[in-house]
Amino acid sequence: MAVRTVAVVGAGKIGEVLLSGLVKAGWPVDRLIATARRPERAEQLRTRYGIRVLDNAAAVEAADVVAIAVKPQDAGVLMAELGPQIPAGKLVVSLCAGLPTAFFTKWLNDAVPIVRVMTNTPALVDEAMTAISAGPHAVAEHLAVVEELFTPLGRTIRVPESQQDAVTALSGSGPAYFYYLVEAMTDAGILLGLPRQVAHDLIVQTAIGSAIMLRDSGEHPVKLREAVTSPAGTTISAIRELENHAVRAALLAALEAARDRAREIADQAA
Repeated sequence: MAVRTVAVVGAGKIGEVLLSGLVKAGWPVDRLIATARRPERAEQLRTRYGIRVLDNAAAVEAADVVAIAVKPQDAGVLMAELGPQIPAGKLVVSLCAGLPTAFFTKWLNDAVPIVRVMTNTPALVDEAMTAISAGPHAVAEHLAVVEELFTPLGRTIRVPESQQDAVTALSGSGPAYFYYLVEAMTDAGILLGLPRQVAHDLIVQTAIGSAIMLRDSGEHPVKLREAVTSPAGTTISAIRELENHAVRAALLAALEAARDRAREIADQAA
């Protein structure tokens, strides 16, 4: 596949994740462009990655792929400025959490293809889960281009755009849930008499090993859990307490709340 020039408009945290992954994957730095609001941020990106940092209009003109990575609340002002300048030959990729592709088409010229993306912070260690959805005028070729961009960051999956709010709740915000769980388990380890670092190391390695088993074994999580759960043993005693405290129901409610917030963000930006 031909190497395209990619402009990341609004290279904050998530935009830099994309730039970093592409640089590490060997994407030519002369084919990478960023925009930044503050001069010191622009200089930081130039120094760190050796890429061009241009103003928004120049970046869009020079790019084949325009990745919009600003905060959702800033997307309207940006698209009012840039949308009419994006010709049909360019591909627009939205990394703006919660915003549907219909939000962007209000400012885009007819036939400009747009693809919606939700990735997550494990992209920083090349272990992201990135969900990709075709918007108006986007076809299989455009989805393949976006997969090429995000594959260096981890795994990709194609989903209908109607599922993106659920993706945001499940995997976009998902790392925070695991960090929260590790934090709670670390406190529990301290309560049980372990030094903090020992508790941390035990939990993190257990989490890594469990995740790899889930990924590589192909087994259902219930079967893997049952393999650890002996009759009248320690594990079933712990699981009984989790059920008594409605942890499963709390997770369901938490993810519904995250999905609903994603929808609220879209409504507020509309």
